[in-house]
Amino acid sequence: MTKREIIVGAAVLLLAAPAFASQCPMNMAAIDAALAKNPQLTEQQMTKVKELRARGEEQHEAGQHGASEETLAEAMKILNIKE
Repeated sequence: MTKREIIVGAAVLLLAAPAFASQCPMNMAAIDAALAKNPQLTEQQMTKVKELRARGEEQHEAGQHGASEETLAEAMKILNIKE
């Protein structure tokens, strides 16, 4: 692999990162909107969703977007939000 190929590959990854990062805020907004509608959840489910939502935001802010999306997807599943 040449130096040029490495540089081009790195540039592509850097340019793509914001696109992936933007999914996290959309997922958080979807969770917030669902919670605002007072969904029919058990107390245990509600606690779990709120914990997952908070953890997903922390992961997003730490730059762990893949982990954040997985965490938020788990909360969305409990809330029956389709991705």
